[in-house]
Amino acid sequence: MMNNTITQTISDSQLGQFNELAHKFNQFGLNLLIFDMQQRCVLQTDAGRFQSDAARIAESIGQRSAADTDNASATWLSETLLVCPVKVNRSVIAVMAVDTGPSAYEKTPQEKIYLACMVEEVNKNMATAEQVPQQIEKFSNELSRAYEEIVLLYNLSTNMQVTQSSASYLQMACDQLTQLVQVEGIAIFIEREVDGHKQIGLSAGSGVMVIDPVRADILQMYLAEELHVGKDALIDSTEDGGFKYQWPETVRNIIAVPLGNAEKMFGCLVATNVQDKPDFDTTDIKLFNSVANQCMVFIENNRLFDELKELFIGCLKALTNSIDAKDQYTRGHSERVAFISRWIAEQLGRVRSVSDKLIHHVYLAGLLHDIGKIGIGEEVLRKNGRLSDAEYAVIQSHPRIGASILTGIRQMEDIVPGVLGHHERMDGKGYPQGLKGDEISLVARIVSLADAFDAMTSKRVYRNAMNIQKALDIIEDGIGTQFDEEIARVFLDSDVQKLWSVIQDGFIENWDFSNIEEYGTQAVGELIR
Repeated sequence: MMNNTITQTISDSQLGQFNELAHKFNQFGLNLLIFDMQQRCVLQTDAGRFQSDAARIAESIGQRSAADTDNASATWLSETLLVCPVKVNRSVIAVMAVDTGPSAYEKTPQEKIYLACMVEEVNKNMATAEQVPQQIEKFSNELSRAYEEIVLLYNLSTNMQVTQSSASYLQMACDQLTQLVQVEGIAIFIEREVDGHKQIGLSAGSGVMVIDPVRADILQMYLAEELHVGKDALIDSTEDGGFKYQWPETVRNIIAVPLGNAEKMFGCLVATNVQDKPDFDTTDIKLFNSVANQCMVFIENNRLFDELKELFIGCLKALTNSIDAKDQYTRGHSERVAFISRWIAEQLGRVRSVSDKLIHHVYLAGLLHDIGKIGIGEEVLRKNGRLSDAEYAVIQSHPRIGASILTGIRQMEDIVPGVLGHHERMDGKGYPQGLKGDEISLVARIVSLADAFDAMTSKRVYRNAMNIQKALDIIEDGIGTQFDEEIARVFLDSDVQKLWSVIQDGFIENWDFSNIEEYGTQAVGELIR
């Protein structure tokens, strides 16, 4: 006869193990009973030779001392009853009772010892077997976490494009870190120079962050103290004796790692109030430092890229300035044409789709449109009077010279058509190729109008500058013959007076960028993307 009683104190896996064990004991004519810690029988298997008295056995177990119950050894409570506590993860969860029942002979001490040892060994094996799934689950969780960390760092690495803004990259880092660690808030604070003074500000964040820039400045000092004593991070919490530093009331625990090191720290990565455990730990320190290092590499690469862009635009402007310097009357012409070209492209973008990339290309083509004049003699460029046919032919060669200079530079391939075609006309009477209509690139058609407008409104060796209205009238008259109608219309309909004021103020205006140098740097960034 077999009578099984189950309660929630025994898991399904444990119950299965007890049933397998009971079957083996039953083969030897022994009954197995399992009692929970309240002496309730949760499993009873009888071999069929006799029936155990579960109530009597429970009473015997209850009379056992707490000290005896807490150890893991098997104990004979009577000639026929052997009991042994069942431990899992160092905690007694049940008591196993082996009832040998009536026997034709009395068991020897050696037989009792042998049976007790066998029960202890079986019990130990069961405890080990019970721990294996838990260890596997723990290992699986750790492996999953490690994989997620690798994916996070891989994403941060593969998305590290120098043309991406620091703000968007740092925000991505915060968002992805929030998906991996359960915290109330994450933020990245970066030091920046404002009016000659270093100020720390919030650059990115996710969740609720109670550390503001003022507190972040103090936090960074705390962090520096921790780094100087050899620690890799600042961890502070209410655990283990309370906070070491002062924090806002809602902070229960906090972690901060540096962007940089103890000697040169220019920011920090901060998280508060971990949700799924009492405190931040060494695993979090490693993860946060890895993310902070990726952010630091991106910021440094971004800085170097900015320097490269500034160097490149500086070289371009030095080159165009050297051309303008050949003739005092055309000084600043290249930068003005670049700015006017950009203005026209942006106005065109209000009536049709114009990409930022095209606007950047238009700007740079305007800046470099006369680069070919570096191959033209000053005696021709500065001649005070009418040019001969031969001299005019020399002047007409400058678009080809400029295009040939830039053709060997891969990043300039989209700029070359604008340089080559800025003296073409819609009616095909321009130079150097005599192109007409849509055969002329859009960039060249825009630069052509910008070049003509600046030339008309600037003083030349052979004439004075025209007033704005006269220049606009000439552009109106040239629609369809010299100028593209759509481009000319959007220019004439724009606030040309404002454009003129911006140019006269040296490009210092309330615009997307503080000055033309800053815009040129971004345009170069698009060019070498």
